[in-house]
Order: sequence, then structure tokens, then C-alpha cells
Amino acid sequence: MGWGTDATSHLEKYLATLGAFVGISLIYAVTHWLLPSEAAFWVVASMGASAVLLFVVPHGALSQPWAVIGGHGLSALIGVICQKLLPGSPFTPALAVALAILAMQYTRCIHPPGGATALSAVVGGTAIHDLGFAFVLSPVLLNVAVILLVAVLFNCLFPWRRYPAALAPQQPASNPGGLSAEDFYHALRQVDSYMDIRFDDLLEIIQLAQQHAQARRLEASDILLGACYSNALPGNAWAVRQVIDAGKPGRGLRDQVIYKVIAGSGMGNTGVCRRQDLANWAASAVLRAGDGWIRGGAAESAAAMQQDS
Repeated sequence: MGWGTDATSHLEKYLATLGAFVGISLIYAVTHWLLPSEAAFWVVASMGASAVLLFVVPHGALSQPWAVIGGHGLSALIGVICQKLLPGSPFTPALAVALAILAMQYTRCIHPPGGATALSAVVGGTAIHDLGFAFVLSPVLLNVAVILLVAVLFNCLFPWRRYPAALAPQQPASNPGGLSAEDFYHALRQVDSYMDIRFDDLLEIIQLAQQHAQARRLEASDILLGACYSNALPGNAWAVRQVIDAGKPGRGLRDQVIYKVIAGSGMGNTGVCRRQDLANWAASAVLRAGDGWIRGGAAESAAAMQQDS
């Protein structure tokens, strides 16, 4: 159904709410100053959708200035042209939105609220129709200028909020796993679906994930008798090993353990390896939870397995 996890803090949610309030307040005032209230409604509606992107996901590719300017401007222009060429046709609204989407894709300014702007040029009523091509400049691009100005000034008040993303300080970062921009581009071509994330953001996410994984990496001292460990690999490569015998730690090459695979690939097999090698293989200690396994501490895992035996 699309109900996913949300890692943003309460502060971020409140800031996004406040920013949208300020931005839309100014947009609403400017729009109603230029147009009758009935016609202005449609422009405010499309700008309201832009506010969600500019203040909730200011770092997103769909939120960047060219996407906002080009998305609204091109869509408004296409909507006006469609209305002039096919006035009153039941297919004109759909055609305007469809052509706006096509234009935004080829001009690399995909901005979902632009579809609403194209639609407003067709179904916005006489007041908007009478504006003709002037509708593109005022109120659309004027509204765009106002909301972009608010987005830049508001988001720059908080160092961790980046808008536009190009203004964010660029910190040199290591390349995770030797991956290059070409590798990411190739992967995106294979997926063949638009993703609202910039390459730099994707690289940063991977680096932070690697740092987190490194921070929880197991050491030889974490390998305890009776505890279970998982390699956390996907699919058929996943396995859980339990240490069934072990000598005293700290004996160098002779610091070996005997393990048994109790779940996943190679289930039932036993093996011998150095304590450090098992620590390198394992992603974490795990506990049995019903028919599955959950992450836990090594001592906790050993105690749980002892109780089950």
C-alpha cells in the first residue's frame, strides 16, 4: 500500500509545515491580487503541491529550481496552446497534461505540480482563458518566483536543509566500493524508472550506511560459545551459524571455533574456523523469534539458545 518507514525528525516535520505556510501565504496573496478568486484557486492549488516538494524534500531532484521553473512554465504554455487550439473539447484537459508530462521529461524539469498548472490553463474558467499567453508570466511564473524565493531564504536558515542543492557545501567523500557515476547511471538505466534522488545524495546514503555497518562490525571477542550469527545475505546465500565449541579467546592462529549451520544455506553442516574469521563472516548475532530470526547481542543469543536446549 506504500506505507513505508519515516526517518525524519519531528523538527523537520514542523519546519516543513512552517515553510509551506509562509510560502503559500505569499502565493495566495499575490494570486488573489492579480486574478479573481475563482480563477486564482487553480494556480494556488498547483503551487500548494510545489510547496510540499520545496519544503518537505528540498534536496529532491523534483524540487530543484529548474524543475520548478521549467515544470510550471512549460506546462502553463502547453495548457494555453491546447486551450486555444481545441477549446471546449472533452479531450483538451487530458491532452494538455499528457503533453506537459512529455515536455518535462525531455527538458529534464519533471515537477509533478506542473501537470496541475497545465490543467488549470484549460479548465480554470473565463478569467484564465482571457489572459491567454500572459497566464504563463502572470500569475504562474510570478508565483514560481515568490515560492522559490521563500524556499531559498527559509531553508538557508537551517544548515542541514539544502536548497537549492547546488548551494550545499560539497565535502570530498570516498567512493564506496569503487563505484562511479557511470555505474549508478547504468543501474538506473536497468531499472528504467524515474527516481527522485540526486547522484550525490545516493552516494552519501551509501557512505552513511557503510559507516553504520562498520560501526557494528563484530570482533573476535564478540564470538561466544552457544551464540548464533547470521551473514544477513539475501536469498539462498543467507545462513545462521551457531558456535558449538570454542577454546579460550586470544590464542592467535589456534583461537578456533567449531560451528554448526542451523538455518539457511548449508543447514546441518559443521565447520571449523578461526574466531576472527567467523566474526568477519557474520553481520550480527541473532536470536530465534518464532519461525524467524532477529538481531541481538552475542551474550543474549547464547543465553537464549541455552534456554531453548
